[in-house]
Amino acid sequence: MEKDLVCGMDVDPKTAPATSEYNGKTYYFCAPGCKKSFDREPEKYVG
Repeated sequence: MEKDLVCGMDVDPKTAPATSEYNGKTYYFCAPGCKKSFDREPEKYVG
């Protein structure tokens, strides 16, 4: 399982509804809304 960095939910990478690539790493999200938040400010969640 991977953690959705926006909402903190555990997400199965095989069934994640949304993903983003950032600095060569794939991040998994529980919903497109979390992906949008991450894509707007990735450093807020990764840094």
